[in-house]
Amino acid sequence: MTHYHSHDVLVIGSGAAGLTLALQLTDTARIAVISKGELNAGSTYWAQGGIAAVLHDGDSVDAHVADTLVAGAQLCHEDSVRFTVKNSSDSIKWLLSQGVKFSRYEHGSNAFHLTREGGHSQRRIIHAADATGREVSNTLTARAKENPNIEIFTGHVAVDLIIDQHRCHGAYVLNRDSGHVELFHAKAIVLATGGANKAYLYTSNPDGASGDGIAMAWRAGCRVANMEFNQFHPTCLYHPKAKSFLITEAIRGEGGRLISANGERFMFRYDERGELAPRDVVARAIDHEMKRLGSDCVYLDISHKSPDFLLEHFPTIKARCLELGIDITREAIPVVPAAHYTCGGIMVDRRGQTDIPGLYAIGETAFTGLHGANRLASNSLLECFVYATSAAADIRLRLPSLPAPDIALPWDESQVTDSDEDVVISHNWDELRRFMWDYVGIVRTNKRLKRALNRAALLQQEIDEYYSNYKVSNDLLELRNLAMVAELIIRSAMQRTESRGLHYTLDYPEQREVAEDTILTPENYKPQLISAII
Repeated sequence: MTHYHSHDVLVIGSGAAGLTLALQLTDTARIAVISKGELNAGSTYWAQGGIAAVLHDGDSVDAHVADTLVAGAQLCHEDSVRFTVKNSSDSIKWLLSQGVKFSRYEHGSNAFHLTREGGHSQRRIIHAADATGREVSNTLTARAKENPNIEIFTGHVAVDLIIDQHRCHGAYVLNRDSGHVELFHAKAIVLATGGANKAYLYTSNPDGASGDGIAMAWRAGCRVANMEFNQFHPTCLYHPKAKSFLITEAIRGEGGRLISANGERFMFRYDERGELAPRDVVARAIDHEMKRLGSDCVYLDISHKSPDFLLEHFPTIKARCLELGIDITREAIPVVPAAHYTCGGIMVDRRGQTDIPGLYAIGETAFTGLHGANRLASNSLLECFVYATSAAADIRLRLPSLPAPDIALPWDESQVTDSDEDVVISHNWDELRRFMWDYVGIVRTNKRLKRALNRAALLQQEIDEYYSNYKVSNDLLELRNLAMVAELIIRSAMQRTESRGLHYTLDYPEQREVAEDTILTPENYKPQLISAII
């Protein structure tokens, strides 16, 4: 028997964006928040650097906007950038009102410690030591748990959206404990599911970053934009026992130096800003140095700073490195680039509304126009708070006039069986992540992209057959979504015949004079194999 749940608002995802929206609607709505694992299992919890905001007299909205536009390689939507930056200080005030504790210059001081990261002309990154995401996530999670108007469903994985009469009314959701699919109905549905960086072999993201919201919205009929712009964070810890551990950009902001395997400091050979160049520049430089020298990694050295300074500003990194036998007060940290952030996503307006009435998208899963061809450091969390606040205001305005959703058809499990071939899922998952890393990574070519597209199409055929015959599971759903999003990334990359920001191709090394978004539309989408593969 199918379980039914009915709320005013359904929030799919429990990171910074999803919880911010939920908490801002508790005075007017009954809200369901669903999360794959625990509430803090997403990428927000692991964000180290901080939140970019205009917070002191020496900084300005214009300066922050200008830095964002430069980092975005002229592809940012200036109106979206200005809207986000103008609301940055209000977002910080709201976080403080929720109890978030940011670092200050000294104990008892009223002045917040602001750091600087690559691409920023000012110190404007407000942070909580080197674990800003953890502080934000823990604070918002505690607020959500204590609020009676928020009902939390952990261990629940969205399968697909329910669309009726050209409106979104809810979602089919797998209860991982029972193994059965349940129906969630609501007047407004919000996708806050994060990015798709688990499509790559090496990533800084937790396991749940499988592009679920993007894939579901695409299947429902929403457009996506700029999916080719995948940000590779330049510095993830390179160690066999370190899974997805990020070394924050703030280390370079505080004077960290990148050293090649032969002991040379190399960044100024690639950019006059050195280690403070934008992430795409630094990631490509590291990739080039590793290939040039045949090395497995490069090194990030902050050992010239005092031990007390490192303990105060980077306690999490210092402790984790020590666990692995690396003393950052005495030696450099081995690092490699890794897939970190999805700059494209579901197309939305300033209120977070998608192409489908009743469906919103916020956070990394959405395309707002803020990031352009490359995300400026620490603008991501800011976008979560600003657009969650805007979407919440729109939902609050519209809720009284929205009709109660009709009950959708129950999920039919009568024609499927339990799988005894889960090895197919693990094999396909591994194949997908490897060819995406090899063919659709930091440096691309037409030949590599064609090979990747062919493999993605073949994988999807196999996955669809498996999906049709066996009961759904968390691993199968994530694989299905990742394969779909991987194809969107590849097709977007093939359409961009230039190198811009995060998309660098040897076949088109120059940047075009006119910057244009890459927009994919579902009704124009025709999956096919490319036969001319060399």
